[in-house]
Amino acid sequence: MSENNKRLDSISPQDLLGLRRGIEKESLRVLPSGMLALSPHPAPLGSALTHPHITTDFSESQVELITGVHAGVEDCLNELTEVHQAVYQTLHALGKNQPEERLWVGSMPCGLPTDETIPLGRYGKSNVGRSKSVYRMGLGQRYGRRMQTISGIHYNWSLPGVTSEQYFGLIRNFRRHSFLLLYLFGASPALCSSFVAGRQHELQPIGEGSLHMPYGTSLRMGRLGYQSDAQSSLAVSYNSLESYAASLQEALTRPYPAYEAIGVRNPGGDYNQLSTSLLQIENEFYGTIRPKRVIRSGERPLHALRERGVEYVEVRCMDLDPFVPVGIAAQTVRFLDVFLLHCLTQPSPPDTPEEIRALAHNQHLVAAHGRDPALRLQNVGGVAGTRSLAEWGAELLAQCAPMAQALDAAHGGDAYAQALEAARHTLAHPETTPSARMLAMMRKDYQDSYVAFLREQSEQTRQLLLDLPYSAEQAARFEAQAQASLLEQQRIEAADTLDFETYRQQYLAPERMAV
Repeated sequence: MSENNKRLDSISPQDLLGLRRGIEKESLRVLPSGMLALSPHPAPLGSALTHPHITTDFSESQVELITGVHAGVEDCLNELTEVHQAVYQTLHALGKNQPEERLWVGSMPCGLPTDETIPLGRYGKSNVGRSKSVYRMGLGQRYGRRMQTISGIHYNWSLPGVTSEQYFGLIRNFRRHSFLLLYLFGASPALCSSFVAGRQHELQPIGEGSLHMPYGTSLRMGRLGYQSDAQSSLAVSYNSLESYAASLQEALTRPYPAYEAIGVRNPGGDYNQLSTSLLQIENEFYGTIRPKRVIRSGERPLHALRERGVEYVEVRCMDLDPFVPVGIAAQTVRFLDVFLLHCLTQPSPPDTPEEIRALAHNQHLVAAHGRDPALRLQNVGGVAGTRSLAEWGAELLAQCAPMAQALDAAHGGDAYAQALEAARHTLAHPETTPSARMLAMMRKDYQDSYVAFLREQSEQTRQLLLDLPYSAEQAARFEAQAQASLLEQQRIEAADTLDFETYRQQYLAPERMAV
């Protein structure tokens, strides 16, 4: 028996049944015209600061929908569907007095206004609420607000008995092989030209007001997406919890000249950002996957990781699938389970600065040119040369077969084998990828217009979700959650004793990140 199979066999069926997942999904609120809605977060949805399932991400116009933790794939997606229904019922009711908004079903944004008019998320007058808004102001200052309106799916995943060391082995392998996810599930090969207004880019014009890459898979994960010159100087090591934490703490405490020039406050006293260091807080570090730990009230994420270890991983490279009402299909979720189990059970040598650079290069290549049959990627793990994406992907999928079998044996049925077979088919037939299907539909029915295609997909999704049964009990439950969240925000605001500047300095103190 190979070493790899031994690792998989050491995970019991009971442990596989203990696999847990949760989903976070970002979506822009848009007007029927396909332009960004500039209205505040709808009040009937409750407090974006404290609601357990409905909040905002960067922008006041960017809804984030969050499930609980689930053992079952369908249970998780059913809850995500139900949260969508609650939002759509609210938008529909509000639409009686204003243009009825809908959720944009693409990862790359809708038609955008000028950068400075994109509204930042607002979370009330408490210190924690203000710090969230100031953090977003800093993101806008550092990277521009348009970049922050990109939306995606975050997939949170854990398995019983996995140690921090094993999770970091998983993370290293995930980073080596996540190019395959961009190819299989990338769904952002085109965008509205308003997104890159005034910026240099390599995109090619397509229909009116639209740009694309002919073989693109996920522009969201490429050079136009979550990228920055400042962060490209970071070579965060994933070789251990200690090396990861040390890399991040250095970035969180090292002053960065361009951000020092912006300053924490402007001459009028308003805040520009939380700090002048390379990263304001931990969440500013962009990665395809993150080690995570549930934090206690007021706790720094880095301190939680250092003190109690990794609890789960957060996969961050999944685009919204515009062909699926809630942005991700059950079959995709199951493939992610197989893929993550593969990453966990395969040998995972330490990363190196050279490999980290090669992985970034591969990610950008696949994002922009992933469906090009001639595409070759840099080898990793100290192996020189290049290899074709198709050949490497096929090898990875073959290695995933025992993981799919083990999950099916634990759960019964063959749903995981089917998910793996669907991935094999997509790899062999690039025209079936979401990115290729998008471009083909844009060309066939929408005169190559990105906004026209996504506007129609968003409208169809809105209608489908509004047509689903939505009981009085469901409505009452969400209304109660909204009311409870508003009361909790008021409680937090009433409990503040510090002025904001003192709070900011105490929260950012380096000792808060240490164990």
